[in-house]
Amino acid sequence: MAVHTLDQDEARRIAVRAQLLDAQRPPDLLTVANRLTFLQLDPTAAVAPSADLVAWTRLGGGYDPAQLQQALDRDRTLFEYRATARPTADLHLYVADMQRAPRYQQTREWLQANESFRDDVLARLRDSGPLLSRDIPDTSAVPWPSTGWSNDRNVTQMLEILGGRGVVAVAGRQGRQRVWDLAERVYPADVVATPLDEALKERDRRRLKALGIARAATTAQSVEPADVGEAGEPAVVDGVKGEWRVDPEALDAPFTGRTALLSPFDRLVHDRNRAQDLFDFEYYLEMYKPRDKRRWGYFALPVLHHDRLVGKLDATADRKKRTLTVHAVHQDVRFTRAMTHDVDGEIEALATWLDLSLSRSGR
Repeated sequence: MAVHTLDQDEARRIAVRAQLLDAQRPPDLLTVANRLTFLQLDPTAAVAPSADLVAWTRLGGGYDPAQLQQALDRDRTLFEYRATARPTADLHLYVADMQRAPRYQQTREWLQANESFRDDVLARLRDSGPLLSRDIPDTSAVPWPSTGWSNDRNVTQMLEILGGRGVVAVAGRQGRQRVWDLAERVYPADVVATPLDEALKERDRRRLKALGIARAATTAQSVEPADVGEAGEPAVVDGVKGEWRVDPEALDAPFTGRTALLSPFDRLVHDRNRAQDLFDFEYYLEMYKPRDKRRWGYFALPVLHHDRLVGKLDATADRKKRTLTVHAVHQDVRFTRAMTHDVDGEIEALATWLDLSLSRSGR
């Protein structure tokens, strides 16, 4: 198979188009979810929850977060799985993975030691579900050991494990709290599992379509891998070391760019090595750093301008004061007058979408 040779401009445009961040906006939320394959459900909402930011960046001001909840809770066109919202049409690609869970020995041993607890949880859901985790008694024989937040949170941990196995599922939410039920009452009854090897290859293929261009193998990522195995076709990018895989359908497509403010979890930037290689863009999420160690801000939003990542927006939404405060716009490259105009326009659009007044702190 011939190896495609791309210049960096073309590689970046392939990546931007694949993520639905060019000027041709998608028509609705399900189209976005189908193309991206998932929306990450992260509770951090310094500006807005990541899944909503990702959807707004693609769909614009017509997107309402209620659309995501409706798709998950009522229409069931999306399902919640391992902190992501995924198209229900893709559920068949995950069933085989569910059937081999849990993978870690500690988790398997804990589950085995708590068989009666598992049965109690399932019986409670069968008789009274859907339920919040706090409504399910803790009858564990062995507590969940952890040095982190999950230590001794036995009901939550059991639900997470059973959710990973596809035995229970998130049926909806009350605020940020998940409501759980038996999976058979949440998932469609007619789902036929795709064999694991075939499913993994298809997930690689769909991931490459969502990314446009990616490494065959790269550093492990949280939530979702960033590599694509043998999907697509081989490519090299001028000035960038190593081989890539490219979606052949993305080659030679026209490109018209726009300006966008991205979630820190946006897949255009989530693989930091890829962002550095293709966009020469350095970025780290600094919410876990002490304030005096932050360069860009607690939840800085990467700024996309056409096919370049050009800066970071440090902003905070205060819903009690009903303000979106801009602390700084960090310019990785010197903004032209047109770029400043476009970035300011996106910041105003963000404030309008959030229904907040725009203010600048001057810091």
